[in-house]
Amino acid sequence: MPPARSAGWVDPDECRLDEFRALVERVTEHADYPFADAVEQNVLIYGDRLRAAISDRDGRRAVQTELAQALLEGPGVLMFKQAFEPPVVDRATVQFEAMIAEQKKTGAIAGDHFAKPGSNDRVWGALDKLALQAADVFVDYYANDTLALVCEAWLGPGYQITSQVNVVNPGGQAQVAHADYHLGFMSIDQAGTYPAHVHRLSPALTLQGAVAHCDMPVETGPTMYLPYSQRYAAGYVACHRPEFIEYFDDHYVQLTLAKGDAVFFSPALFHGAGTNRSTEVRRMANLLQISSAFGRAMESLDRVAMSKALFPVLADRMTSGAFEHLLRNAVAASAEGYAFPTNLDRDQPVGGLAPETQAELVWRALHERWDVETLVKELDAQHHRHLSA
Repeated sequence: MPPARSAGWVDPDECRLDEFRALVERVTEHADYPFADAVEQNVLIYGDRLRAAISDRDGRRAVQTELAQALLEGPGVLMFKQAFEPPVVDRATVQFEAMIAEQKKTGAIAGDHFAKPGSNDRVWGALDKLALQAADVFVDYYANDTLALVCEAWLGPGYQITSQVNVVNPGGQAQVAHADYHLGFMSIDQAGTYPAHVHRLSPALTLQGAVAHCDMPVETGPTMYLPYSQRYAAGYVACHRPEFIEYFDDHYVQLTLAKGDAVFFSPALFHGAGTNRSTEVRRMANLLQISSAFGRAMESLDRVAMSKALFPVLADRMTSGAFEHLLRNAVAASAEGYAFPTNLDRDQPVGGLAPETQAELVWRALHERWDVETLVKELDAQHHRHLSA
C-alpha cells in the first residue's frame, strides 16, 4: 500500500492510477483461503466449508482470522451463500414494503448519498423501525450467526448495527463509484483535511454489508465491486477523481445473488449499486452498516446547551475583531463537529453527502449575525431532526 507522498497528508494530485492498478490487478488464489468454497471474479465465496468449521471456538477463531485478513489485505469483499433463511427474509421484506408504502402515502422522498433522490425506494433507520414494528421478525432476522461471525471478525465485540433498506426499481441507474462511511461520506476537499493515518484507520471502524431480499441476477444491477481497491491508501480521495472512476467503470465485477445471500466488504472498497436493466424486478437489499464500539467520547455532554451558552460570548468576540481561527477553535471544542449519527428521514443528505453539523450551524450563525433567539430555535430544530422518533 503506497504511502502518501505529502508527509502526513493525502494529496489528491498525488494519486497515481498506475500505483492503484498495481494493487488491484491481481488474482485471488483459492488456496490462500481454505474456508472459502470458491472464488468468483476475484471475490471469495463462503458457504458449507465455513459453516462446518465454526462449530467450536478454535474453528470459529480460525475462520474469523481468515475473514479479517481477506477484508484487510485480500479482495476486500466476501459473499456468504444462504447466510439468511429465505422465510426469515420474506417476513422482513413484508415489513420493509409496508414502511415504503407508508412513506409514499405521506409523500416522503428518501434522499440518497450517491444517487438521485427519489430514483430508488429507501428506508432510513430500518433497524429501529423493524424492532418497533415487528419485534418477532427482528429477533429472528438479527439472531443470524453469519452476521455476528463477520462483525466480530472485523470489529470485535460491542459493535453497533444500523440498517438502510434500498430498493432499486426497474430502470434505476447505477450509483457513482465511491468508498463508504466515514471518509467516503465526505467531499474530496473535506477528506483531504484528515491526516493520512486517519485514512488508514477509518476502514477499521466500520463494516459494510448487504442482504439480498430477492434473487438478483446481473441484469437487476447487484452492487458493483472493485476487489483489492481498499488497499490503496489514498482511496478516499482517489475515488472522486475521473481517471479512477473511469477505471472502476471498466473493471468492476458483479455477482449474482440469491435471496438470503449476504455480502460484506471493507468501507474503503470502491463500489456502487448497479443499473437495474430488468423490467419487473424491484431489487431490494438490506444495507447494513456496522460500527466499532470505539470512536466515541468517554463522557456524555449536552453540546446543544453548551452552544447556546457560549454563543453570546462568541458573537461578542467576533464583533470585537477576534481572529476567526481562534473562534473556530472554541466552536470545535464545544459544538458537535460531525453530522452523524442522525435521523436520515428528517435530516436527509439531499444536496450533499452529509447534513449540516452543529458546529457548522453555530459558525453560520456567527457569520450571519443571528440573535440568540434565532440560534436557540435553529439548534433545537436540528436536535429534533437527529432524534430517532
